[in-house]
Amino acid sequence: MEEHSLEALMQAGLIFVVAVAIIISNLLIIVTYLNFRGPSEVINYYLLSLASADLLCGVLVVPLSVYPALVRRWVYGDIVCRLVGYLEVTLWAVSVYTFMWISVDRYLAIRKPLRYETVQTKTRCQCWMVFTWISVAMMCCPPLLGFNKPIFDREAFICMLDWGNMAAYTITLSILVLGPSVITIVYTYFYIFSMMRRLKSGVLIHDKEYATALSENLSNPSHIMSFVLVMAFWISWAPYAGLRIYAVVNGPPQVPFLHFAVVWLGVTNSFWKAVVLSTLSPQFRLAVRVLCLTICCRHRRLPPELLGLDDDD
Repeated sequence: MEEHSLEALMQAGLIFVVAVAIIISNLLIIVTYLNFRGPSEVINYYLLSLASADLLCGVLVVPLSVYPALVRRWVYGDIVCRLVGYLEVTLWAVSVYTFMWISVDRYLAIRKPLRYETVQTKTRCQCWMVFTWISVAMMCCPPLLGFNKPIFDREAFICMLDWGNMAAYTITLSILVLGPSVITIVYTYFYIFSMMRRLKSGVLIHDKEYATALSENLSNPSHIMSFVLVMAFWISWAPYAGLRIYAVVNGPPQVPFLHFAVVWLGVTNSFWKAVVLSTLSPQFRLAVRVLCLTICCRHRRLPPELLGLDDDD
């Protein structure tokens, strides 16, 4: 029987816990929103897209690093390694684009409060999500079809594509994914928080109907919740990006477990979404309560008073 070091057991155990946490938390989000039959916001479709991407990561990517962490080598072959690398970048890009669409949705709720429901329809949002998944899958597939050998990261125990041998393509893809997403997110949330500050400062708005609709939309906790989701994503991956930049300039730092820590800190972002929603989204908490009632009562049609809704809703 092969013996494993305590270090290997701890790292493999940590990866296993991360995989379980990601799968359970995102299954909860998906089932909760799909089960909910009360009035829902369009942003929920984007949250379902994020949860789906994270669930796929938790099922198809993270578990494949548990055993390699024990034996200190990749054991599933080059084809699986190539597929895992492709899934990693595809799901990451889907998340980045989805955060961009969430920021646009929140911006439109403030920029056009009287026309928001006609501009941001459920069908339109679903189409944007389908377009995002298909376009990202196509943009990221050239390395999957190429002849570059995939790389197994022996410090983080995760398989990835060799992007270093495709510098031109890597730069182009980074610009296409990060460029519009970062610019859009910064601009939209700057506008949202500027309008919040203006409204709190007592700036007069002569159109009373517009002012009322704007005030109601600004009071929606989804603005803060979505902003925290975006920030949690970027903060989770910032140490990894900083370490990569440092390694290019000064060489890899000789700090044990640092690379392992920053890579898996980024991956744990797939779990924090459930924590943020449970803390900052009243509608998600209501939907979780409805899910519990549905399971306990074993029927899906519940009285409005149990849903926390008025009869008019």
